[in-house]
Amino acid sequence: MQWDTIEGNWKQFKGKVKEQWGKLTDDDLDRISGKKDQLAGRLQEAYGIGKDDAERQIREFEDKNSDTRP
Repeated sequence: MQWDTIEGNWKQFKGKVKEQWGKLTDDDLDRISGKKDQLAGRLQEAYGIGKDDAERQIREFEDKNSDTRP
């Protein structure tokens, strides 16, 4: 799946994102608005991880949800 699909359907994907990364608040998700770089930055802050790890987790999320509709 391309990130464009997630960004375009962010409201539908927010639940899946929150399931994956429970430390993110609804306010965080609203501010992120489907922007991949903002999600990576927030993951780094919330989980104390590096940029590479955050980007890896996001890629895994994309792969895991590639066959799933929001």
